Amino acid sequence: MSTAIVTGQPVPGSSLEGELRALGFDVRLAPDAAQAGAALAAVPAGQRVALVDAGFVGHTHALRLGLTDPRFAASAVPGAVSVQPAAREALTGALRDTAQGPSATDFGTRADTLAGVLADRVAERLTATGTDVHHPELGELVAAVPADPQARNEARQAVAAVDDEAIRLRTAVKARDGFFTTYCISPYSRYIARWCARRGLTPNQVTTASLFTALIAAGCAATGTRVGFVVAGLLLLFSFVLDCTDGQLARYSLQYSTLGAWLDATFDRAKEYAYYAGLALGAARGGDDVWALALGAMVLQTCRHVVDFSFNEANHDATANTSPTAALSDKLDSVGWTVWVRRMIVLPIGERWALIAVLTALTTPRITFIVLLIGCALAATYTTAGRVLRSLTRRATRTDRAAQALAELSDSGPLSELLQRAVRGVPRHTAPAIAALGALVLVLATALSDYGSWWPVLGAAVYALTSAAAVSRPLKGPLDWLVPPVFRAAEYGTILLIAAKADVNGALPAAFGLVAAVAYHHYDTVYRIRGGTGAPPHWLVRAIGGHEGRTLVVTVIAALLTDTDFTVALTVCAVAVALVVLVESIRYWVTAHKRGAPAVHDEGEPA
Repeated sequence: MSTAIVTGQPVPGSSLEGELRALGFDVRLAPDAAQAGAALAAVPAGQRVALVDAGFVGHTHALRLGLTDPRFAASAVPGAVSVQPAAREALTGALRDTAQGPSATDFGTRADTLAGVLADRVAERLTATGTDVHHPELGELVAAVPADPQARNEARQAVAAVDDEAIRLRTAVKARDGFFTTYCISPYSRYIARWCARRGLTPNQVTTASLFTALIAAGCAATGTRVGFVVAGLLLLFSFVLDCTDGQLARYSLQYSTLGAWLDATFDRAKEYAYYAGLALGAARGGDDVWALALGAMVLQTCRHVVDFSFNEANHDATANTSPTAALSDKLDSVGWTVWVRRMIVLPIGERWALIAVLTALTTPRITFIVLLIGCALAATYTTAGRVLRSLTRRATRTDRAAQALAELSDSGPLSELLQRAVRGVPRHTAPAIAALGALVLVLATALSDYGSWWPVLGAAVYALTSAAAVSRPLKGPLDWLVPPVFRAAEYGTILLIAAKADVNGALPAAFGLVAAVAYHHYDTVYRIRGGTGAPPHWLVRAIGGHEGRTLVVTVIAALLTDTDFTVALTVCAVAVALVVLVESIRYWVTAHKRGAPAVHDEGEPA
């Protein structure tokens, strides 16, 4: 429940009280500043509270943006200010200070004008005392407190001239999206979002529906029949429509939450990778083993995401963050056609899922995966090369927070911590080269030896040593953001190579399950950092061994066990890791949601 305190004298014919109630506010009237303070004191501490001028004239959506967005502790539009419980004490102090100001004595004689000034001056006072007050971009929307009848009439005419529902629908669509999403999905998915809002559906419910639709699509693909493939492709596209709808519904109705952001991001990965598994199962029914391609597609896509995450974390709060390459990129974005070409080149989720759906319906799983791998490889090369160029030409000073985030994304375990004591004194800014060298040794040792060889174990030992050296210093170098994706590629690639060399039924599916479980842990780490909640607890990283520990364990069991026993051991590892990370992750996010963690809304990455 929320409470709106309407200050000043009521205006005849005003619909303000009804609009506030429609937005979920319990309305209380306070003709003067003293009564506004008393009304504020009577509101329960756990409620959102707003001060709104009785003479406010504007669009309902302007009030919605200014008073109901859960992402901000305090927000304001002209004539209205709103705070959540976290900023309640600051509001009480600001109202008290404002009421005691020099113009407070004139309040009774000039209530029609000072009522509006009260809300605005409270917002200014909040800012002056250190509270971050969000002021939403209103654009064409009207929000004003007219000073006289003529100005009021003009404001009402301005309100009537603009369709705020059309603006609300338009702004429900993500500001930066891919070509396929912008022109093939959003023109109608926004109306689905409005339909859902009017029936009381939440973004989390739509997100869950999208997940179930994708899982059904994966099941259809697993049948291995042409009809199953066609239905799978159609359902995958519909799942993507729902995936767009949940974000649009969140923006349309301002239903943002920490839990919702986590579900949306996590389910996107679960849907895509479950569909890969469904395609692999369907191909197997037809006598074609494409599990290596399915696992390769998951490894490549996950590493692409880690590149995005690491680069952004390393640079988003860097100082003196300028680059000629970035300036050129911005210049290209000013030319209309280059924007869409560049967005399509990176094969974002809309284009990627459309490609998968069409190829599933018209071709075979093998062709689908080969085309997907080629497209993702080209996209990864383009984006990574661009970011390397930006980093090399950028004059930036990385922060301690960025270095900490990269260390957490590295996912180094107890073995790395132990070895770091022996490798101190590594030259600055050599972390990416050292990490790449160890990864290369590991991958070559695995690729050039037969299953059961001890060479991969030696490679894993070298990799553990070099990875410890790579993170022994704070990761503040221009290319240090490459360290986490190198670690991901080394670990996932090693598991893929060993499982493929085992050449026994079940090895690659077991490897797929293990990589999926570990990748979930890595995605979960990203979402916690992005949500401002910090990385998973250290005990969790220790419990699942860290990237270097898991890699060493996989190589050792491959050297010690037969290919059949290796498959069983890999399956056990996959189940164990999945149980530990899922249970802890679900516990954490549900608890954070119940605690009322600050709402977030992640617009997502282009890829």
